[in-house]
Amino acid sequence: MDEKKKKIKKPRGVARLIPGKCIACGGRCETSCPKGCITMDDNGEPIIDIKDCIGCGKCVKICPSEAIEMYLTPEELEILKQWEAQKAAGSEVEKAEELTDEEAAILAKIREYKGVWVFVEHTGGEVATVSWELLGVGADLAKTLGVELCAVVVGDKVEHLCNESFYHGASKAYLVDDPVFHNYRTESYYKAVCYLVEKYKPEIMLVGATGLGRDLAGAVATHLLTGLTADCTGLSIDDKGFLLQTRPAFGGNIMATIMTECTRPQMSTVRPHVMPMPVRDTARSGKIVRESPPIKEDDILIKVLEVIDDRKQGADAIDVAAAEVIVSGGRGMLNEENFGILQELADELGGVVGCSRAAVEAGYMPLERQVGQTGKTVRPKIYIACAISGAIQHLVGMQDSDVIIAINRDRSAAIFEVATYGIVGDVFQVVPSITNRLKELRSKKAS
Repeated sequence: MDEKKKKIKKPRGVARLIPGKCIACGGRCETSCPKGCITMDDNGEPIIDIKDCIGCGKCVKICPSEAIEMYLTPEELEILKQWEAQKAAGSEVEKAEELTDEEAAILAKIREYKGVWVFVEHTGGEVATVSWELLGVGADLAKTLGVELCAVVVGDKVEHLCNESFYHGASKAYLVDDPVFHNYRTESYYKAVCYLVEKYKPEIMLVGATGLGRDLAGAVATHLLTGLTADCTGLSIDDKGFLLQTRPAFGGNIMATIMTECTRPQMSTVRPHVMPMPVRDTARSGKIVRESPPIKEDDILIKVLEVIDDRKQGADAIDVAAAEVIVSGGRGMLNEENFGILQELADELGGVVGCSRAAVEAGYMPLERQVGQTGKTVRPKIYIACAISGAIQHLVGMQDSDVIIAINRDRSAAIFEVATYGIVGDVFQVVPSITNRLKELRSKKAS
């Protein structure tokens, strides 16, 4: 037999006592040894005769304090490395032999895709903050996979966004800069993104779960015939290199983890404020790759005649998702007028008032203030939940807040399970008391 193909035998080593860890449990290791090579000294610690030890490892497994280890000489350690390499190579061969021709072709195609991409969303050059948040989680994914983190910037006169992408963690930016992309249109943008994907083959692509992002991601995934998981709340890499995409399912009653095994890229959309914002570092730099997809204005069916900013003005224009302090109320507030006591507390704390879905359905608060799965996802420094029971649909939208204070008269309410601090009591007594105490402290400080 060829020496190179000779099967290597795994070295077993011998048992060895780790000084200081034995707890004198009563000789479990002695009774487990099949060769009788372990005896106990006067202190109840084992004496191991390594000449008779066969390296079975039974004493190691039974020891409650992990005081015994298997010792390998340097020569045996080298043989162990060779054995592991041979085993890994054999496993790959076995796996390849088990695959059908179709499965082998899919596997070969998947291996062509490398890198993590983040689509940088912007409107008129103003970037959606979720793009920078995605670069933060994208950096963790890229590090685990050992690949590049890249940004995708599409627009008109938007090269400066490439540098911003570098400041937030990207090492490369693919830039498509042309007047045809001045305004977002599904057809022009999805064709540009698909052009880049088909040319450079990323294995993962992340997009913000905004109105624009959902529209674009769906069109791209449809054209590329790949999977897309929407509204993810968690992203990680498994031991096989697949992207694990976690999101609420069945009305938010369970958390599902989804994988895209047979197609690439693996695509996910993530809501704003779900992932932490990375630290902006202006010392970072990267490489800009300029591309010009063959997309002409005459080929785009939809034309933008005028852009009207319909963002609300006044009190209702408050962005709950961007607030650092949120005082939220649920159906237990009983009516719209009672939200006034929450507004007083929010004013004292420099925060805003939010609400649960139940409060919106009851007509107490507008939809723009809703926190939860079908509302806004928030990550404030302080979140005060007043008369909110804690349905999973609400929890997925606020459970990543730095500090959660729950006020509810039902001590078994689910909200207390995620709360940093819980107050069991009547919200109509507790909240005014807190507000008055804050006013007292403020007046004392002023005087």
